[in-house]
Amino acid sequence: MQFTDLTETAEQPKIEFPCEQYPLKIIGDHGDDYLQCVLDVVCAHAPEFDRTSADQQLSSNGRFCSVRVRITAQSAEHLEQLHQALRQTGKVRMVL
Repeated sequence: MQFTDLTETAEQPKIEFPCEQYPLKIIGDHGDDYLQCVLDVVCAHAPEFDRTSADQQLSSNGRFCSVRVRITAQSAEHLEQLHQALRQTGKVRMVL
């Protein structure tokens, strides 16, 4: 049996910037101020973002919360800065 190294055959998806409706799923520990904290950071980095469009979902046991948003991504650097700011809150565990 022969295995193929996927890193050699798979190409990175190409995103053209600015990219409207870029989806993000932000996952963290559920808490009273989690949603507000996430939305504040997203709005700071994407001023055009409409807070009312965010979708929040709790895990089955209520321990985790995911927030889905869509922003206009200006560049790869813009996305990296947003990811860093979300991680720096100490409330976010993962950004997809």
